[in-house]
Amino acid sequence: YVQPHTRRLISGVKSGTPVINFLTGNPALLPLVAEAGGEVIGLDWRVDICDGWKNVGFDRAVQGNLDPVLLFADRETLLRKTRELLERVGGRPGHIFNLGHGVLPDTPVDNVLALIDFVHEFGQR
Repeated sequence: YVQPHTRRLISGVKSGTPVINFLTGNPALLPLVAEAGGEVIGLDWRVDICDGWKNVGFDRAVQGNLDPVLLFADRETLLRKTRELLERVGGRPGHIFNLGHGVLPDTPVDNVLALIDFVHEFGQR
């Protein structure tokens, strides 16, 4: 049971240092992750971003949650799925766009660059 250990670890972080708390693979634990602490809660791709945010509280920021496998898709699919995610968030303050986990080996660099450009352009609207 990791929640008490995580809470203890987070409480030991120097005051004023922002904490991103990220647990992958079990969206059912999100309320416990939020209870453990952190200014930002990471959401992986297995949870709907709006449901996940609701579970951790809209008073917190969230980071995520694009499936990193999408970076292997054709450009049109990648950008369509990214747009869908950003539209679901609806510009709500506190969303930090990111993958729902790390960049996988052999990910096409051109797709990463296209994704970054797209997110920047979308955010300017």
